[in-house]
Amino acid sequence: METGAIPLTDLDGDFDLQATVESGQSYLWDRADGGMYDEMSVHGGDEWYETVVPPLSGVSDEQAVVRVRQTDGVLEWESTTDAVPILTHLLRLDDDLDAILDATPDDGLLDRAYAAYPGMRLVRDPPFACLISFICSAQMRVSRIHGMQMALAEAFGSSVEMDGEEYHAFPTPEQLAARTEDELRDLKLGYRAPYVQRTAEMVADGEAHPDEALGLAYEDARESLTRFVGVGDKVADCVLLFSLGFLEAVPLDTWIQSAIADYYPDCEQGSYATTSRAIREALGGQYAGYAQTYVFYYLRAGGE
Repeated sequence: METGAIPLTDLDGDFDLQATVESGQSYLWDRADGGMYDEMSVHGGDEWYETVVPPLSGVSDEQAVVRVRQTDGVLEWESTTDAVPILTHLLRLDDDLDAILDATPDDGLLDRAYAAYPGMRLVRDPPFACLISFICSAQMRVSRIHGMQMALAEAFGSSVEMDGEEYHAFPTPEQLAARTEDELRDLKLGYRAPYVQRTAEMVADGEAHPDEALGLAYEDARESLTRFVGVGDKVADCVLLFSLGFLEAVPLDTWIQSAIADYYPDCEQGSYATTSRAIREALGGQYAGYAQTYVFYYLRAGGE
């Protein structure tokens, strides 16, 4: 096992691990104390978080167990390999958060959301696992979505050992494609089971891959992801924002629709595509997805 620490003073802008991984962006981390997503609004904690990371192109050539916590001005980590490049990638530690938030509009709602969760960053989850997790997200509380992903990993993913402890990797496309719809329903995926199974087949067979959206213009990238079964515009936007680095993406979920109604009524344009363009512009364009994520977390926790 390797260990290390990343000084938070090395980052451009603040960082808050708990707000970043428990704000509804990612369902692939777990909390060592079992309290993941137990509360609606969390930030500033010092619990250990853990995940098993697949090989990441340009980042790491091997599967890795990664554990991390924020304490005493550092990100303390334990891993089966050097976790610094992996954590930098997954938690967007290379973002200049101050510059990003300064590039969004001077707006009362945004100011309140930024003040509530200083240091929350976007995540950069592995694409396939992110795609599956958001296919599972429809009409679900965040704790249930997270529970589904942990159940999929334990039931069908490979086990990995570190320092005498066993961890479960999220299933590969091949591992998920080999499961039956009934097996997935047994994990309480419900009507989402055939979507997950068919999408895994598409990736495993080489028919399509979420990575193919990279390099496309934003709206073309969103259209590319809707090829997958169970993926509409909102789920596609989530994958673009929380995995593929399209920081302008604004998923139009219930909370953002409420924000549009209450704070940006002129952005309601009738269709997803036109409303999406309008709210992206209202939230600053290039980094609208960052602004959206703060608003989502702030309003979901009862902010006004």
